[in-house]
Amino acid sequence: MTWFQEKLYDHYAQTLSIEKVLYHWRTEFQDVLIFENAIFGKVLALDGVVQLTERDNHIYHEMIAHVPLMAHGSARNVLIIGGGDGGTLKEVLKHPVERATLVELDGEVIDLSRRYLPEVSGGAFDDPRATVLVMDGTRYIAETREKFDVILIDSTDPIGPGEALFTAAFYRACRTRLRPGGLIAVQSGAPFFQPQELENVCGRLAGSFAGVRPYLAPVPTYAGGMLALVAAGESRDALRPPCKVLRERCGPLQGRTRYYTPEVHRAAFTLAPSFEPFVRSDDPMPVEFLQTGT
Repeated sequence: MTWFQEKLYDHYAQTLSIEKVLYHWRTEFQDVLIFENAIFGKVLALDGVVQLTERDNHIYHEMIAHVPLMAHGSARNVLIIGGGDGGTLKEVLKHPVERATLVELDGEVIDLSRRYLPEVSGGAFDDPRATVLVMDGTRYIAETREKFDVILIDSTDPIGPGEALFTAAFYRACRTRLRPGGLIAVQSGAPFFQPQELENVCGRLAGSFAGVRPYLAPVPTYAGGMLALVAAGESRDALRPPCKVLRERCGPLQGRTRYYTPEVHRAAFTLAPSFEPFVRSDDPMPVEFLQTGT
């Protein structure tokens, strides 16, 4: 049997069996591998790192999309940076938005996802409300004059093509593209292994937004089984409305989500990740993790 091994972190790796390779080649920007696994179904890996699987991608896509959209309550124009697989776009279009713009650097990822992983996007690319642009997300933010209600940064980790999407300057630029009351949500890696990355994202967002809160999504195929996301807006309370308010806003999603609920929305912030690095007796004391709390 052939095995795929992800070695994203020092001293830790995860391994998935490869039942069948569907595609393996290098685009202009990154190595793309799509294969089948007996447990998780089809798997998409970029530069040797699992991005999504057929079985559990809905958890991530629902949480990065529905949490900020439900917190906003009346979003009409949404921007997605990254997300070439179309999963986040699919979730956004479950809301009564007027327009969703997806800006993806690697057009081949869109084409390959539509060919090999069509169930992830579920026809979202063909929705008349969707606009798809193949270009650099930082350049789009710098050049566009359009204003958005919600911006979603559905990117790879801050290495390679995704690095520029994790800077304070980029977050400041995003802030200028938001309407009053607008929100932003970004993926922030596996918090158990990357507490510093989460701290950096929170700190950089705090330079442009008064309210910044991390929240948690349990995704089995991400290292440690948990993914940190961070939402930011004009106030911390706006990101986590009362359950009664969320239930009132949940009409368009009724029966259309598999993981997200108003209760999950609230709990995801309550369970916000806070992991202290493992310290041996001969190690220096760790830097205190940013406590952004419940």
